[in-house]
Amino acid sequence: MNEEKKVAAPVATIQLEPGHPMAALIGDIATPPGAGDLVEGVVIAISRGRVYIDLPPFGTGLIYGREYLNAADVLRKTNIGDAISAKVVDPSGREGYIELSLKEARQAAIWGEAEQAIAAESVYTLTVDDANKGGLILSWQGIQGFLPASQLSKEHYPRVPEGDKDKILEELAKLVGKPLSVRIITADAKEGKLIFSERTSDEVEEKTSLTDKYQVGDTIDGEVTGVVDFGVFVKLEQGLEGLVHISELDWGLVEDPRVLFAVGDRVRVKVIEIKDGKVSLSIKALKENPWHTAGERFKKGMEVPGVIIKYNKHGALASIEEGIAGLVHVSEFASPQELRQTLELGKIYPFTITLFEPKDQRMTLSFAGKK
Repeated sequence: MNEEKKVAAPVATIQLEPGHPMAALIGDIATPPGAGDLVEGVVIAISRGRVYIDLPPFGTGLIYGREYLNAADVLRKTNIGDAISAKVVDPSGREGYIELSLKEARQAAIWGEAEQAIAAESVYTLTVDDANKGGLILSWQGIQGFLPASQLSKEHYPRVPEGDKDKILEELAKLVGKPLSVRIITADAKEGKLIFSERTSDEVEEKTSLTDKYQVGDTIDGEVTGVVDFGVFVKLEQGLEGLVHISELDWGLVEDPRVLFAVGDRVRVKVIEIKDGKVSLSIKALKENPWHTAGERFKKGMEVPGVIIKYNKHGALASIEEGIAGLVHVSEFASPQELRQTLELGKIYPFTITLFEPKDQRMTLSFAGKK
């Protein structure tokens, strides 16, 4: 387990001009893995906090640092010669090795399994972890998911007088700790969204028939029955709920739906998709898109005040008006750390509009406060 040996770093790629005699041969060589790709190789060396994996013909992969700590329990049981599947974090990582992540590979495999479970309509027996006024919380393969009350079977659906929210919660709370037979009906790795249903095929058909009276474009008054990280569930009628995804809540950036909505709120929604008995809704579609008229107020080269609303890997997002935000690129600063020290979340700074394409809802900004 503690055996260590020298491992050669990957060899640099040779570039050939078009028409070179070797170009045709190189064209047959497999494409090197890129960031996010899943790869499989054999462990060829193990040292303190490092595991080296042979990835022919591309070189050697390395799991170290934070990625080693994240998967330490598994890696401690790993031996030279074992086959390992991992996810590429950086194809040109430390010392030329291909930096790998075992944890991310496991997560990708789990989400892939979830998608297969949806297609196969696999049924799992899961224990209810918690309850809220909108439904139940369950965990599958270490991922926490949500079972909306509308997706409960007839046996477990809370039927209370006048839809009293506190009494609904009381009924749902009785299911905490109990096993339920459920199916996965939505799995979105990017959003971290996992949704379950306890309904049988007959009940799903019954729900599908409920959606027949609705069409894309309809506007409906509904009631919020659940607020989760990825959006808001809205009751359209008895036995039928729709989801307003977080991206459809408002034209402005929404980090936490709970700041805007609470269970019991009355909302007006627009139907934007009906598929397989599921209804997708939008609240922002009923509001004017601020980008449509932004050209009347802003133009390239204009200096404007903006509030920092979010950081991402490219830099910082600054909002110059409700629903109108642009990117301040990190390249303007010596490092991401300097950007965050200079532009603090929630504070207002002067910017110059360097790119403005309202039709495509694109804008970039340059910090105008440098001395």
